[in-house]
Amino acid sequence: MLKDKHVTLYVSGGIAAYKALSVVRELIKAEACVQVVMTEAAQKFVTPLTFATLSQRPVLTDNFTAQSSNDDFIPHIKLARWTDLAIILPATANIIAKISNGIADDLATTTLLATDAPKIVFPAMNTTMWENPAVQKNLRTLALMDITVVQPDSGFLAEGETGKGRLPDLQNIMVEIYKTFTKPVLAGTNVIVTAGGTQEAIDPVRFIGNRSSGKMGIALANVAADMGAHVTLISTVHDPISSPNIEEVHVSTAIEMQKKLEETFAMTDVLVMAAAVSDFRPVHKAEQKIKKNNDEDIYTIKLQKNPDILKEISKKKTDQFVVGFAAETENLIPYAQKKLHEKNVDMILANDVSKVGSGFNTDTNEITVIQNNKEPVTWPLMSKDDVAAKFWKFYEKNIKK
Repeated sequence: MLKDKHVTLYVSGGIAAYKALSVVRELIKAEACVQVVMTEAAQKFVTPLTFATLSQRPVLTDNFTAQSSNDDFIPHIKLARWTDLAIILPATANIIAKISNGIADDLATTTLLATDAPKIVFPAMNTTMWENPAVQKNLRTLALMDITVVQPDSGFLAEGETGKGRLPDLQNIMVEIYKTFTKPVLAGTNVIVTAGGTQEAIDPVRFIGNRSSGKMGIALANVAADMGAHVTLISTVHDPISSPNIEEVHVSTAIEMQKKLEETFAMTDVLVMAAAVSDFRPVHKAEQKIKKNNDEDIYTIKLQKNPDILKEISKKKTDQFVVGFAAETENLIPYAQKKLHEKNVDMILANDVSKVGSGFNTDTNEITVIQNNKEPVTWPLMSKDDVAAKFWKFYEKNIKK
């Protein structure tokens, strides 16, 4: 989503300026082109060289410093026209006041005044400053100017107090940035996504499970919600929810997941079965923790098959588009094609979990798309967020009615 996008990051003079370094790093990882602009006060907290090293571009600090050999070069206008998204992070009470009142007395505020691109403001300050009526008035003015203001978090502040005024965590910052480039093309679409590995209890402290982290399913849910869909996320793991469009349902076992799917499937348009469902569960769960017996070296647990949730739910398809995952360690395409037909699904997203960077507990994935009467298509290794974005764009363009 961010590849080749021109993002200008304005860093103002707050203690949270150092957190902007992580934002630059994430933007670069997402293949965005990042230009950092620092106010004079910001340079007291973090050196421009640090930002320049991460962004791979010289940091701009002074409207009157010669930036080019061209005599007619006007830095703030050229940068304003270059920008696809302007981010102010951290946004102090001072720069918020300047932007809301049209003050342009340095490179940052002059360029922002000349920028037509979307703007996101991430305030960070002391709680008392945040609650000051003047600051709140300025924030309301920003909203009237169609500038997105992201509410700060509550917690421990730099000066030792506790209250509202902290920057959101990095994940939530990136979610807000991604939203800017996401159109609500899935509005009115009901989506179910399953995520995580099921846990089948052996006794009160042990279970049969797998290495699934749920990251792929959660990414699919978050991106669908950002694109306007109403999402039911049936998950075995807890993760911060990025959108009010997501209804999270927590389950543990395959039986619980199946029950919830059966309750909601009839009302959905798309099911993406990204969860790693255990094939087996113990016939009996011990009521108490199983103790070791010094006279026994071998213990036997009798297992029974879990229901094939994907196969059973696909029998109830009417107009739903059903997507399954195939995590394999060999014969990826033949096994995935077999799964496509046996389970009567519309698409299989297959991945070879034996490959480095693909599969369980990684932040990246390499997906091969399997459909009926079509040649398999392999997407390159990319972040799971990008896989999710690519999938939903594919769905919106090729499948959505």
